[in-house]
Amino acid sequence: MSDNKVYIFDTTLRDGEQVPGCKLNTKEKLELAAVLEELGVDIIEAGFPISSPGDFESVHEISKLIKNTTVCGLTRAVQKDIEVAAEALKPAKRPRIHTGIGTSDHHIKGKFNSNQEDILVRAIQCVKWARNFVDDVEFYAEDAGRTDNEYLARVVEAVIKAGATVVNIPDTTGYCLPNQYGAKMAYLRNNVPNIDKAILSCHCHNDLGLATANSIEGVINGARQIECTINGLGERAGNTSLEEVVMVLKQHKDMGYYTNVNAKQLNPISRLVSDIMRMPVQPNKAIVGANAFSHSSGIHQDGFLKSAITYEIINPVEVGADTSKIVLTARSGRSALAFRLKNLGYDFKRDEVDIIYAQFLQVADSKKEVRDEDLHQLAKQVTVIAQ
Repeated sequence: MSDNKVYIFDTTLRDGEQVPGCKLNTKEKLELAAVLEELGVDIIEAGFPISSPGDFESVHEISKLIKNTTVCGLTRAVQKDIEVAAEALKPAKRPRIHTGIGTSDHHIKGKFNSNQEDILVRAIQCVKWARNFVDDVEFYAEDAGRTDNEYLARVVEAVIKAGATVVNIPDTTGYCLPNQYGAKMAYLRNNVPNIDKAILSCHCHNDLGLATANSIEGVINGARQIECTINGLGERAGNTSLEEVVMVLKQHKDMGYYTNVNAKQLNPISRLVSDIMRMPVQPNKAIVGANAFSHSSGIHQDGFLKSAITYEIINPVEVGADTSKIVLTARSGRSALAFRLKNLGYDFKRDEVDIIYAQFLQVADSKKEVRDEDLHQLAKQVTVIAQ
């Protein structure tokens, strides 16, 4: 593999679906899986097969449908879970079992009432069980973000020795700061003797709004897979946003990393996921929000109209968005007003724009946004005066 490629592991159909009210049926999952493959993600986590008959069916049917992308099923470190996942993944051309266990003291003591040595044994065992069925096994060290680095390194070394091909280092609670998460990845790269035998993966939650930053910092420090969802969907505050990490890596070419994702499909798939999962995208969401390429401040509008690069680092066409928008408000200036009037077919002289602008400000002060119908009315008034 290229050391500069970052594999995109999409878990919209598993972790993203855990948002209350966003449950997907098999037909909906199949529709999204097909689009995710077309988008260019490397791995689709299709579900948690043992959790319900519906999830088993979804993973099984997606395994039949997907031609090139790896299809992944999640399990706990339980033999029956792994056997059921293997059965669901049987039709897959490139199956992966994603299994693991909590490794922080919060999980070892509070969740399992156990100890580090017993958890280490269970971690090794679950990977061995999974390797009986598939060659591609990903191990997750749940709550790795709050796990002692020395113990985490012991676990990672042991599961790679047992056959794990990918090791997932989740910041399950979104607790880590970027420098802390990056340092954890660097520690593993430098202290696990067999680390070159597996890919390190970032799985970051957004509880403190740091999921994207943590994932990028993880890549900088040696990870080569990012686990993410469309629109950043996921439990609580959500997961790492696929569109954000893809575009960070694309924009910062100097870092030298790349993905296989077709960026022009980001906005269309964002809208599709939003519609199917009945989960609106916040207007100020990076890359795919309705306001991501909108300008309402007069200073910004004037600069943008002179040279788009002054206020837009991404051309909306690159990510499949509509054209940039000049939104007229009380903060807009004459250049933005003239631009919008020209787009509506009016060709006013500078002094006429000045007359309209005075009237425009009165309308703008009474409304949140001045729309095309308002501009037509203002234009008619000036036309009458001119006559």
